[in-house]
Amino acid sequence: MTERIAIADEVRAAVASGRPVVALESTIFTHGLTRPRNLEVAFDAERLLRDAGVTPATIGVVAGVPTVGLSHDQIEIIEAADAGTVKTGIRDLPVAAVKRLHGGTTVASTALLAHRAGIGVFATGGLGGVHRGASSTFDESADLVALSSIPVLVVSAGVKSILDVPATLERLETLGVIVLGYRTTRFPGFYVRDSGCVVDAVDSPQEAAAVARARDGLALRSAVLIANPVAVDKQVDPALHDRVLADAEREASDAGVRGKGLTPFLLDHMHRGTGGATLDTNVAVYLGNVEVAAEIATALVSTP
Repeated sequence: MTERIAIADEVRAAVASGRPVVALESTIFTHGLTRPRNLEVAFDAERLLRDAGVTPATIGVVAGVPTVGLSHDQIEIIEAADAGTVKTGIRDLPVAAVKRLHGGTTVASTALLAHRAGIGVFATGGLGGVHRGASSTFDESADLVALSSIPVLVVSAGVKSILDVPATLERLETLGVIVLGYRTTRFPGFYVRDSGCVVDAVDSPQEAAAVARARDGLALRSAVLIANPVAVDKQVDPALHDRVLADAEREASDAGVRGKGLTPFLLDHMHRGTGGATLDTNVAVYLGNVEVAAEIATALVSTP
């Protein structure tokens, strides 16, 4: 803990007393979802945790100050359309501090700040990963490197299927990140339950917590990634998903879209091509991961 990070009293007290806490990112409501659904989802996630007896710790940057445990007022401040809120990864935190910017924290920066505040479990939607064509562009998310050196347990729905999922899993293996499916040996592809890749599985919150304890007992510094697939009735129809993604990639190639512009281009095409189904799946993915994270956080603070 450090004076350069603001930690809400509620969160500080829960960590100090050994009660379960789950960290939540802020980019999902500052950059990921449209208004007004973004705020509804942010508050729904916190409500799910409280109903499960878990303290929520939504993380973001308020006027340059990394804050663990945003109040509802602070969430509304950094979400506002005129707030100038920037997407804030780890490398962006010092710049945001100097410029006193509002920031929505990414998976990487949320994991870092959660760990600094003593929080061991973090729920998100999906991770960033290796982009298709990365062998020539070297385009991959900073999330991967961050999780190689931050010992948190992250619950996600894998990585978005617009990325190179097999290459992402190879990088996670190289970086020493423990990857486990939650009650499945099929690594999820965010919008769909099965990306086509195989992983080892854990079958309960207790087993997931035991893996995290074993990692800590060995003094390993990498994250544990629990890949939780979206519910069957909430996934995008796999055939529709594959068809729309192929169309999106073809249009991006024809238009010469690459680099930072590629991901938003593909995601927008997926949203339009599925009639908005990807948005509904995004919300279902996130809230489902929050529920699983609550169970694991509770198991983690229980007597082994």
